[in-house]
Amino acid sequence: MDSDDDGKIQIEVPTVPIRGRMGRRFTLNPLIFAKEEREARRQSLAQLKLSYYPKHMNPASYDAGLGFCGWMFMFISWFCVLASFPISICFCLKVVQEYERAVIFRLGRLIGGGSKGPGIFFVLPCIESYTKVDLRTVSFNVPPQEILTKDSVTTSVDAVVYYRVSNATVSVANVENAHHSTRLLAQTTLRNMLGTRSLAEILSDRDAIAISMQAMLDEATESWGIKVERVEMWVATKDVRLPVQLQRAMAAEAEATREARAKVIAAEGEQKASRSLREAATVIASSPAALQLRYLQTLNSVA
Repeated sequence: MDSDDDGKIQIEVPTVPIRGRMGRRFTLNPLIFAKEEREARRQSLAQLKLSYYPKHMNPASYDAGLGFCGWMFMFISWFCVLASFPISICFCLKVVQEYERAVIFRLGRLIGGGSKGPGIFFVLPCIESYTKVDLRTVSFNVPPQEILTKDSVTTSVDAVVYYRVSNATVSVANVENAHHSTRLLAQTTLRNMLGTRSLAEILSDRDAIAISMQAMLDEATESWGIKVERVEMWVATKDVRLPVQLQRAMAAEAEATREARAKVIAAEGEQKASRSLREAATVIASSPAALQLRYLQTLNSVA
């Protein structure tokens, strides 16, 4: 802090001179902002990379070196390919269809960059192997499940699940058999969801239950690289088995409903008859000739 002859106070703000690659000078605040931006960009790239690799493995291991033995085997493999060229090309070039992807392993480790395909890709013999994964939508029938509902009713429920592989690499590396695991999970999810509902709720809210089941399956199979697209379910009403007490209660309820409906119909009939009698009395009162005719008709019926 300095003061000049005019009485003004000058304050000097310290700056940190930093030389960049181009020799420019930066202050401290822009440097902090630039550092935070680089860290945020690095984190976003790391998250993007994690989405392409299995979650239970370290993505850094895919970029690690092969080691001495690995490079030695790779050198021998390349030497054999070049020595037997062009015959070796027939064993090195592979083709996958538009709806397929190939997950490649080199010496037992996944190759970085995700799955290969569609089209032609190169495989080194002896040290590389690959697994084809079909990306088309697959459907399967959930076997009929005997379910005990919330109101102690035993019923049989069937379902159909439509799903597809969304990430070929994860579906191969995270689970032994993604298709079989998805089918078993669908059976248990169907039992757990319907066991907490009554028979009336199951029959009336089948669409909502199917949507909820799809969301639960999709969330559970995301780590397997599976995308559940649709679930259809139906209840076999002919296989519904009711306990004796519930049968009596339902019979009493049905009988009470029939009696109430009969009383309503009888009351509506009396109301219509009363309205007709009132209209007839109004017509007879307005015409004396009609009253005489009604009197003669009554005498005739009595006689």
